[in-house]
Amino acid sequence: MLILTNNQNLIRPSTKMAEYVAPAAVEIVADQAKEYASPYLRYFFRYGEIVEDFKNQREALELKKERVKICVDEAERQNELIHKDVDNWLTSAEKELKETQNLKDEIDRVKCFKWCPKWGWRYSLSKKLAEKIPIISKLLETSNFAQVGYCRPLQGIEFITSTDFMDSESSKSAFKQIMEAINAKGVNMIGLHGMPGVGKTTLAKEVGKHAGEQKLFDKVVMFTMSQNPEINKIQDKVADIFRLKFETSSQGGRAEELFRSMKRVNKILVIVNDLWEELKMESIGIPFGDDHEGCKILLTTRRQQVCTIMNCKEIQLRILSEEEAWVLFRDKAGLEDVSSTVNDVAKEVAAQCKGLPLAIVVVAKALKGESLNGWRDANQRFKDSTHLHDEEVLWGVRQPLKLSYDYLKKGINQMTENDIQMCFLLCSLFPEDEEIRIEILIMCGIGVGLFPNFHSIEGKRKKIVEALKKLQKSGLLLETDGADTIRIHDVIRDFAHWLTSTGENRFMVKDTLKEWAHMDDSYTAIALWNCSSIIKLFPDKVEFSKLKTLFLEGERKRKRDDFLVVFGTFFEEMKALQVLLLRRVSFSPIGFHSLPNLKTLCCVDCMLENFSSSLTNMRSLEILALIGTKIDGINEELVKLSALKYLRLSGDRFEEMNIPPNLVSRLTSLQELHVVTKSNLNLLELKSLSHLTALSLRLSTNQIPLEDFVLPKLERYAIVGENYSGNRELFRRLDIQDFSSSLSAFNNLFCNVEELSLRNVGGQKNIVPSIDEMGVNDLTSPRLKSCNDMEFLIDTKKDQGSTVAFSNLVELNIERMVSLKGLCYGLSPTRFLQNLKRVIIRDCEELQVIFQKPLPSNLTILSLHSLPKLKRIWEVKPPHRAIASLQSLKVVSIESCDNLKTIFSPCLALSMLHLQELYIRHCDRLEQVIGFDQEDEIIENDSPLCCWPKLRILSIESCPNLKYVCANTWTHGLLQSLESVYIRDCSQLIQVFNMEQNKHAQDNVLPALGSQNHCWTKLKTLRIEDCQLLKYVFANTLSQGFPLLESLHLKNCPQLLQVFSSTEERDVIGDHIPLNVPFLKILEVSNCPQISYFIVQAQLIEKLVLRNVGNSRQLRNTDVPVLNEGCIVVGNHKEVFQVQGRYSFSSIKNLMLEDLFEVQVIWNEYAQVVTLENLTTLTLRDCKKLRYIFSPMMARSLSHLVDLFILGCEEIERLILAKDQVSSSSSNGYTSLQHMSFPNLTRIVVTDCKNLSSLFPFGFVPILPKLERLIVEKNSKLEQVFELEEKVEVVAEEEMKFDKLKRLSLEELPSLIHFFPKGYHSVFLAMIELKVRDCPKLNTSFFIDSQEFVHCKTKVPLLVEQDAVEESTTVRNAIFNENIDWRRAGGGSQLPHIT
Repeated sequence: MLILTNNQNLIRPSTKMAEYVAPAAVEIVADQAKEYASPYLRYFFRYGEIVEDFKNQREALELKKERVKICVDEAERQNELIHKDVDNWLTSAEKELKETQNLKDEIDRVKCFKWCPKWGWRYSLSKKLAEKIPIISKLLETSNFAQVGYCRPLQGIEFITSTDFMDSESSKSAFKQIMEAINAKGVNMIGLHGMPGVGKTTLAKEVGKHAGEQKLFDKVVMFTMSQNPEINKIQDKVADIFRLKFETSSQGGRAEELFRSMKRVNKILVIVNDLWEELKMESIGIPFGDDHEGCKILLTTRRQQVCTIMNCKEIQLRILSEEEAWVLFRDKAGLEDVSSTVNDVAKEVAAQCKGLPLAIVVVAKALKGESLNGWRDANQRFKDSTHLHDEEVLWGVRQPLKLSYDYLKKGINQMTENDIQMCFLLCSLFPEDEEIRIEILIMCGIGVGLFPNFHSIEGKRKKIVEALKKLQKSGLLLETDGADTIRIHDVIRDFAHWLTSTGENRFMVKDTLKEWAHMDDSYTAIALWNCSSIIKLFPDKVEFSKLKTLFLEGERKRKRDDFLVVFGTFFEEMKALQVLLLRRVSFSPIGFHSLPNLKTLCCVDCMLENFSSSLTNMRSLEILALIGTKIDGINEELVKLSALKYLRLSGDRFEEMNIPPNLVSRLTSLQELHVVTKSNLNLLELKSLSHLTALSLRLSTNQIPLEDFVLPKLERYAIVGENYSGNRELFRRLDIQDFSSSLSAFNNLFCNVEELSLRNVGGQKNIVPSIDEMGVNDLTSPRLKSCNDMEFLIDTKKDQGSTVAFSNLVELNIERMVSLKGLCYGLSPTRFLQNLKRVIIRDCEELQVIFQKPLPSNLTILSLHSLPKLKRIWEVKPPHRAIASLQSLKVVSIESCDNLKTIFSPCLALSMLHLQELYIRHCDRLEQVIGFDQEDEIIENDSPLCCWPKLRILSIESCPNLKYVCANTWTHGLLQSLESVYIRDCSQLIQVFNMEQNKHAQDNVLPALGSQNHCWTKLKTLRIEDCQLLKYVFANTLSQGFPLLESLHLKNCPQLLQVFSSTEERDVIGDHIPLNVPFLKILEVSNCPQISYFIVQAQLIEKLVLRNVGNSRQLRNTDVPVLNEGCIVVGNHKEVFQVQGRYSFSSIKNLMLEDLFEVQVIWNEYAQVVTLENLTTLTLRDCKKLRYIFSPMMARSLSHLVDLFILGCEEIERLILAKDQVSSSSSNGYTSLQHMSFPNLTRIVVTDCKNLSSLFPFGFVPILPKLERLIVEKNSKLEQVFELEEKVEVVAEEEMKFDKLKRLSLEELPSLIHFFPKGYHSVFLAMIELKVRDCPKLNTSFFIDSQEFVHCKTKVPLLVEQDAVEESTTVRNAIFNENIDWRRAGGGSQLPHIT
């Protein structure tokens, strides 16, 4: 362009010569340009060549693009994926063709003058074309694609989202656990287990779909194993996913090929669905573990033991909640738009599916579109427990359950194939949703002959318990909160009823029976529950010749003595009966002589008549359980039960059971004896019971024989004291109370006791060897209380051998042991406390040391309370310090241990990688949480500590000598999980985290993470109170260092200088940076006069309390930077809030500012546009320079304000700015006061505000409908309480509403003239207390009407016409400026009355 400009005179000759000169000139210049061409001249002189080249190239690109597009369309029709470079090329080509179309049009549209081209346009267009030509050429060069697409990888039909998937709490939890396990290092196999139909397969598909969409894996493959898997077909499916063509035909060869192919892929997720037994992955050809760390395997199974066998990370999928079940059912049944009546019935049907997704989906789809009558019919069928008989409705539910049921026969050792199935069917006889006692099941199972190859009760018991566990792991039974009960899901229970509706074993179950129904003779088991006590047509006798099991229960909602009455003859024709379980039934067993096969009789809360005289008739009886059952007594007839192996007797816990002497000793076949209420049983009789293996007794001290007596060796026992409060029967439990003599009677039991409780037991200095020389190695849970002679758990001083003792102890509970000095006296025995997990020790006056080498490395919970002489918790000698570890410790609570100076040594602290909660209270001499408590421990160690990475809660309270949490420097990883910090009443505390004195005894701020600033990413609550010497809390914390902080409390720390500090960011804004705490809701800083101000960005703040903050003289008038975002200045500064935008701090509910002498305004100049719609409480006290509180706009938003307290704010003139006080720069924010109201304001207190002239300015009559208390005192310049800003002449009396005002106090107000504006009147309907004192100018009167309501009235100027305001003589004579102290309840002064 420069050349053209400089040669304009050369190329623009005169008009006459133009025709001759121009062509020649152009030719000469063109020739010169060819030889000496610059790019600029080339654009000008070679325009024609450039245009021609451009047209040719663009045309070629158009043709090439069409060819490629045709190839791409064909590939997509073949379901191929297009290569990315082809896609990119097409996009670029289309873009260039679109952009150059305008250039092509410009060439065709614009023409040169014949004698003179448009030189400027020609140059510009030529330049654009020349720039496009190489781009088009490059596209043409890269357009030769060998192929444009490739075969799409098989996704698998499995990963198409199932419409039956329910995003429930259970599935969310399981999904989250699965994804965490998938992403975790070291986890290569995950097992998802749950009952049939709970949604395992559906969830696994969702996992696969999610993993594919998020590209977590390069390949995701899913296949189903089933009970009889075809490995070849599974291999074919996996091979298709990996595009592998097998070259061999053998299963092993194919597995090897697949193995090699999968190893070439970095990340693979394999989902193995419906696994029934252990699967060797190598049999298919799937590499994992050490062979392929990038291959993760997720398997689904209904059998938990499969997960265990295969070493899976186990995850359970549970059923839906009631609400979730209804949502899924409604969706699948299409009930969104049906009538409420149909919905009500459908809800009942949905409830019958009991949260099982498979049942919900199948039933809902089957009933979709049904009429109201159809729904009612289905509902009735469910209630009749016949719904699983409906082939059309629930065939899909039965099939997976039938597979599980049939599979129970596989892999059973020493079980007949029917035993475990019969155990399952027995469970189905119990009522819906009942937690079935395992002991009852054992009695019934033995009665029906389960596991006949085991002859002892104990042997059968173990096999039945094993079967129940197998059923639980198979998903056919459910666990409960108690270890002694199990439960069966209602849908599975109904499935069992379907199984037993036909065939050899026919069962009938009625959950509620009000009328006897006809029953044929084919049933082998009948369960009739909740039978009405006034049941109609209950027969005297029935004939059930095949019946082996009968459960009969009276009405549940009955009076104490209201039983189902059954005649003894009712049972006479039940010749095959083996098990009889009765609840709340009154009967006589006289007819039992005709029950030759009865093996088990269990009566719960029954009443038996003529029991003793009927025992002769039950000679086959093996199990007799009378639980809470009234009988006419136990006598010698019991001996006639010659086959009796199991006897359980329990009556009223407060009544003693009378057992005749020498009766028990003659029950020689007895294997289990359970007398679980008070009794007079003579223990000497037990010597005759040679087969006895299990014993339950409630034992008093006087029942122990004085002679040399030892209880027999037992496999199971629960011997408890008479004051024992528990009701559980645990395996091998001893509870000995109030015993002062030898414990030799229990010698045979100490060797295998699991739970031992000694309360008020004297004469024993230790447990080992005094009580047991063998080391009580089966003991898991000892509880020792008030054993005043015991000094140690074990004494090894005299035994130089390698004794093994307390090796299985899990929980240790010690209380009020006045002589206890330690746990071990002498060298610790082998494996001492190696499994100990929980320790609770309290009120042990002499205890000085607790743990010695070796420390309990499995300890998880430690609680120590009231141990006044405790010097050390841990005593580890120097040679063992390096290996001492508390790696499992999670919770530590130390309280009232006044002699402790430190809790953890640095070495121990380093080992506590799993500590989560630390509580320390009332430890008077404690100086350090982590430190050296012995001189020989102190070492020169400049290396920083790194510990407690999982600590969530740190709470330290009332430790007056505590100086440091740790005196050393803390480094990376410290307290990174901390969520809550609470420190109170630690008067000597110098630092919390990051302070230490250097060699020159000067305070330094040390880096918390080496030399780096850091974040407290999980901290939610910080509360520090009453720490008189504390100067610093955090140092080197980034401004973003508290992303989750919700609550911050700093109270009564007079030396506190700094809370947050960042040396790297300090100069970002002046000397400080704003602390960004986006979730902070509560901020309280009180009585911290030395603290340097800090700036907080907290838009969600709900409660702010600033009291006596930064009041020291040197901290006043510090400049605070103005930020571009809303923030809070925490300190004694003229401005509290810097507001940006209307909704800044709109969440605040409670605001309290006290003793802030420099505060002049709460909100900055933008505050008039702020809404405080959630503010409920405002308290301002002793803010001496505060001028005003609210702008009119802000005041209008105070719809939720309840409490307003203003005290000692001397400079304040008005609470709400008047119109003329709103700055001109923000006058557009002014809002008329006419419609201002405070609908929820309940309490107002305004005192000691010397410059306040009026309380509230109103544009019109104020509306305070909920005001209950108004206290206005010691405001020397106050002239009006309520003032009308708009001056209006009052010509007639008007009323102000204060219908709920109960207490009004106006005191020491020397300038007060009006309570209301002139001409206003109010009736206080709720007034109960009125005080007016030292208000000499007040011209407002108070008086009472005939209904005892208090009136308030302001004098009207005499200019008002007499008929406008009528005043009675009483009103004119009413009290205007006298003192009033009136109470409705009486007392004080009286108010004048008006009529």
